[in-house]
Amino acid sequence: MSEIERGRGVALWSQIGDILAEDILKGRLRQGEMLPSAQELATRFEVNRHTVRRAMAALEQRNLVRTEQGRGTFVQEQTLDYAISRRTRFTQNMRNLNVDTEIEFLEDAREIPPTQVAEALGLGRNEYVYRIDTLSHADGHIVDHSTAYFPAARFPGLPAVYRRTRSVTKTLNEFGINDYMRKHTRVSARLPEATTARLMKQPQGRPVLHVQSINADPRGVPLQYGITRFSGDWVQLVLMADD
Repeated sequence: MSEIERGRGVALWSQIGDILAEDILKGRLRQGEMLPSAQELATRFEVNRHTVRRAMAALEQRNLVRTEQGRGTFVQEQTLDYAISRRTRFTQNMRNLNVDTEIEFLEDAREIPPTQVAEALGLGRNEYVYRIDTLSHADGHIVDHSTAYFPAARFPGLPAVYRRTRSVTKTLNEFGINDYMRKHTRVSARLPEATTARLMKQPQGRPVLHVQSINADPRGVPLQYGITRFSGDWVQLVLMADD
């Protein structure tokens, strides 16, 4: 027998969403657990799959579930509090949260940067940068897609060092920079580009937390311009007071 009531003026998809939300909030469906397929839920509630999909979309808007392309729909786990301060360090943030991390190197290039990047780094019109693209994983989940730009003249051969260290901090240390600080951070919610959505295995219609940042050396000279697209499913940004 179906668990929903027909003819009482409440949309079927809404009733299904409420039932599943109660299962999640009361722990009958645990964090990280995969939900039954749309067909299985359609059979359970005696509705069509379109009705089930609408219910799941509503649950996703409530941040109770997440959908992974090619895998299924899962109960949303607790998000990670990612601290942004004068000294923002990915590895240290994850270590503070007791989370296992991995940096996946995607590609690098030596190129003339976009105007916005050149201006942020104080570069002339025809000066080159190194661009480094990475994916960051935490506890097996993709949490961000990052693009970092570094002045090529200041850091000759930087990509090779980064491929070996998988760390901005360790890479800069090898160039004699033992400390650097966040000079500027701008956060917005944006729809990801197709490449980012594919790499992060999320729908292109789901926003990411788009963070533009500038790091500078102790003299205040910019040394890195970064664009990080954080998964809103996994990360909550926390703006901290100055260190």
